[in-house]
Amino acid sequence: MSNTHNRQRLFAPPRISLRWWPVFRRNFLVWQKLAIPSLVGNIAEPLITLVAFGYGLGALVGQVQLNGTAVPYILFLASGSICMSAMQAASFEALYSAFSRMHVQRTWDGIMNAPVRLDDVVFAEMLWAAFKSLFTTLVILLVMLALGISHSPLLLVALPLLGLVGITFASIALIFNALAKGYDFFTYYFTLFLTPTMFLSGVFFPRDQLPGVMRTVSDWLPLTAAVELIRPLFMGQWPTNWLPHAALLVFYAVAGFWLALALTRKRFRS
Repeated sequence: MSNTHNRQRLFAPPRISLRWWPVFRRNFLVWQKLAIPSLVGNIAEPLITLVAFGYGLGALVGQVQLNGTAVPYILFLASGSICMSAMQAASFEALYSAFSRMHVQRTWDGIMNAPVRLDDVVFAEMLWAAFKSLFTTLVILLVMLALGISHSPLLLVALPLLGLVGITFASIALIFNALAKGYDFFTYYFTLFLTPTMFLSGVFFPRDQLPGVMRTVSDWLPLTAAVELIRPLFMGQWPTNWLPHAALLVFYAVAGFWLALALTRKRFRS
């Protein structure tokens, strides 16, 4: 009975109050001091990938067929890579930076000496990682606009969707943050989850090329849902079947955050 009761307490609904805001603001004020090198680090890799593959490989590939429509490869890659950038930026912040504040620097312990619940701290960390992800993708999107890759007015709709992508992957990453004993643990997350996700979600090539089983797995990946929502917007089209893709992202975000919070509660009680 005791074990059942403890499990129920761990998985109790999140108790979020407005006290998450000072935690979020604290992270923002610290980040301001390192904003430029942090931004350069976050956008350099995706932009290099876009230029190298988009213009280099794109010159060889030319166009790809997407649902019967010929799409320039640079546009195809850009619409996928910005989703990948949102995933990576949110994951990195919710893993390495959050783990430093939680375990190494003991910042969370200091915050909870004030009347702030652990639920508020975890919620603030999730939103902070999503905010950094959205800021990063906004800068990358502006560069893409400057390069003339797409000028679709529907890209305005892409911003809140990219924010949802950041929330989703921040929530998932916080699960591994709660389980980690050290930074090396995150290698499993990047190697066994993020890397396969990048190659199976249609970022670099159409998913029609995948074998049957891998295509089925791809259908249920959160990055696939993100790409299926964002890519048509780059092409000036409204995504078809947008509701299931958006619902899948919301499901991963809610379930991921709830599980991350339960595991973090367990860690702080042990």
